[in-house]
Amino acid sequence: MIHAAVSGFYLGFSLILAIGAQNAFVLRQGLRREHVLPVVLTCAVSDAALITLGVTSFSAIAEALPWIAPGLRYGGAAFLIWYGGRSFLAMWRGGEALRAAPTGAGSLRAALLTCLALTWLNPHVYLDTVILIGTIASQYGDNTRWFGLGAVAASFAFFFALGYGARLLAPVFARPRAWQVLDGVIGAVMWAIAARLLWGM
Repeated sequence: MIHAAVSGFYLGFSLILAIGAQNAFVLRQGLRREHVLPVVLTCAVSDAALITLGVTSFSAIAEALPWIAPGLRYGGAAFLIWYGGRSFLAMWRGGEALRAAPTGAGSLRAALLTCLALTWLNPHVYLDTVILIGTIASQYGDNTRWFGLGAVAASFAFFFALGYGARLLAPVFARPRAWQVLDGVIGAVMWAIAARLLWGM
């Protein structure tokens, strides 16, 4: 039981550690100190739902609904292209920097909608959380649910660390140039993921 939970935690953490669209957004919210708790909870709970789906029944769903994979692929790519373009526009305009205190300028609704879209419209999230974790979890027999719980715990630990740990970088992002670099990196990540989705790179 403990071995399965620890294995699930390590796998879940290693899969989510690489920078991606979702992580880049959480990092940005953490740096701005805007709606950090709702955003990290949304990411973690979404991951928990997807991991649970993978551990229990995704193979049956995919067999019954074969259109899900291509639909997610092209819909997710379109959203990532749009979001990446917005990041490049912010980089080009520049002028943004952290203030001494949070401004709260961004709406909670906009932050949560963006967070949900980056999570649920990204096929890579399904590949990692549903297919890969679900497949490996099945090898643990009666301890499958403990493996899944370990992976869920990894998601909560990672997103809270990323969202609240980002403020340690606040002195760096007091300079507008640092924001331009971050926006450029985020834009490049979004478009690179979209390219992989469209052309199988």
